Amino acid sequence: MDFELTPEQEEIREVARQFAEDELGDKIAPFDERHQFPFEIVNKLAPLGLLGVLVPEEYGGAGLDYVSYALIVEELCRGDASVGITMWAHNSLCSNHIALHASREQKAKYLPRLASGETLGAWGLTEPGSGSDAAALRTRAEPRDGGFVLNGSKAFITNASVGGIAVVMARTDPGQKAKGISAFIVERGTKGFSAGRPYRKLGLHASDTAELIFEDARVPAGNLIGERGEGFVQAMKVLEGGRIAMAAMGVGIAQAALDQAVKYMKQRSAFGKTLAEFNGLQGMIAEMATDVEVARLLTLRAAHLKDTGEPSAHAAAMAKLFASEAAMKAATRAVQIHGGAGYITEFPVERIFRDAKLTEIGEGTSEIQRLLIARGILESV
Repeated sequence: MDFELTPEQEEIREVARQFAEDELGDKIAPFDERHQFPFEIVNKLAPLGLLGVLVPEEYGGAGLDYVSYALIVEELCRGDASVGITMWAHNSLCSNHIALHASREQKAKYLPRLASGETLGAWGLTEPGSGSDAAALRTRAEPRDGGFVLNGSKAFITNASVGGIAVVMARTDPGQKAKGISAFIVERGTKGFSAGRPYRKLGLHASDTAELIFEDARVPAGNLIGERGEGFVQAMKVLEGGRIAMAAMGVGIAQAALDQAVKYMKQRSAFGKTLAEFNGLQGMIAEMATDVEVARLLTLRAAHLKDTGEPSAHAAAMAKLFASEAAMKAATRAVQIHGGAGYITEFPVERIFRDAKLTEIGEGTSEIQRLLIARGILESV
């Protein structure tokens, strides 16, 4: 078994790491404090090809593999999870849905704009009344005058108010559940389509999260992705890649927590010794580092399976579950190591702690991941 990255993957990781070191870290703190989206920082991702990671080269993207993509997400989220989730939601969800399931005409129209950073992408599945039970969504798309009219809303949507293109799942056949859902491309400026006010969130303050609202929004028939009734199946395929990205986000956050804990332990003294000399704290660091490495290996394994075309849904669920819980555990321990200093905003671990929680919720909660993992095991025996 080969655990080595290729030279190209190493180079890509270094590009993302350098960007995080130069543009994120302490520089993101003011945006986090103001709950402000960092447009200037996000715009700098495009020239590096980081807004078209999964977009094929023929449509202006980088056309990278999932291992490279996971490495990029990890490094960005190690620097700051708000910018990290902005980037990967744009790539994994909106752009990837179009790249995987849209027609050539749709790809040619929308992917170059997304890959170049001309506009950001959003992806709408979750609704106020349907989270884990995604097939229960109620947003409707009724055929009318050769197109569709959408009514309803989507909740907790990353890039909702800053994005220019959204892929949205809506019910076209009310009598059916999952098979009655279709996917549509909806552009900003469409009459009847708007974004709600950005949520005030526990963490990820510098990312944009809001509702998508549809009030008799007219969408051309040519914006239907694939066939009518295929939207839910498409969404589940997209979520498989999204879970790998969320796992990589968890790895990045956990690594950031470990970095800050080690830095503080070497600087802070108590009872005539640095904290790094206390055996109990050394044990906490050892466990954190081990969890980070396991999470990273699970994530890269899932990404590798995705790249080779082998079934990866089970591995993605395992990676997402472990990495997200490792992130929360590492962040909690990092705050504890900092003591009172970890509870104030002057130290990064406070922000890391708040950001970590989302990884246990987004792209399917930990409980849903356990269900998927168990189902995969039981059905294979």
